[in-house]
Amino acid sequence: MSLSALPLSPARVFAELLAPQLGGRGRENEPVPGLPSGRSTPVPPGREVHVSGSAELCAAPDRARVSIRLGSRKGVAGEARISVSRRLEYIAQSARQRGVQEENVTVTKDFNRVENAYQMEAEVCITFSDFGKMQNVCNLLIEKLGSSVIVSPPHFYHTAEAVDTLRRQVCLAAVGNTRRKAQEVCRLFGQSLGKPLLIREEEMKEWEGQIDSHPSNSSDMLTVQQRIQSATIYAASKVFAIFEIKGREKRKNKLI
Repeated sequence: MSLSALPLSPARVFAELLAPQLGGRGRENEPVPGLPSGRSTPVPPGREVHVSGSAELCAAPDRARVSIRLGSRKGVAGEARISVSRRLEYIAQSARQRGVQEENVTVTKDFNRVENAYQMEAEVCITFSDFGKMQNVCNLLIEKLGSSVIVSPPHFYHTAEAVDTLRRQVCLAAVGNTRRKAQEVCRLFGQSLGKPLLIREEEMKEWEGQIDSHPSNSSDMLTVQQRIQSATIYAASKVFAIFEIKGREKRKNKLI
């Protein structure tokens, strides 16, 4: 799964250069900006830079599920079974030849007596991680089996691992942006950025993509790309951090 960075939403950045307290009185009980009112956290003596920043990332779906339905109604039970079994075997063979693993194929069958005939129905659900293979398999089945099968539009979704990866990546991106901004603030005043004293994720938001189509359009009329866009997940993370300020940057003497 590829995570593509979107344009970052404007991040609020501010800095406070806090000088050491004379005598060290009351230092451990001072409220830290960004913490809820009435709470405090111990901070070692020294100057600090307080920075908040954010990041946004998106992840396209990494799985697609396709359902293929077929059936047969015959006066003889054996004929109904054979008709469905032949098509099931062709579907399974077509999927195997295109690299679909057996564990990604699920087949359910239903056999009933309807009036004076026997009805056999089956459904094949195939899960794809390669959307190109998915389209090739679906196109082949529609071409070769025609109206004897019903191929549903693909349902795109994310695995739990893909969602967890997106959440980690966007949080790390927000932390990286926050640190870079803290460095820029320090350089502006000729200071050097030290170690982090506090890093806290203040907010995490997730939402699905929106397609640019008329609301009255049926979901069955969406293209594959529109379905992927609609299933894409976006995540935004906001981070607050406190860094230590070392002092003025040391400049290396150049030999003449």
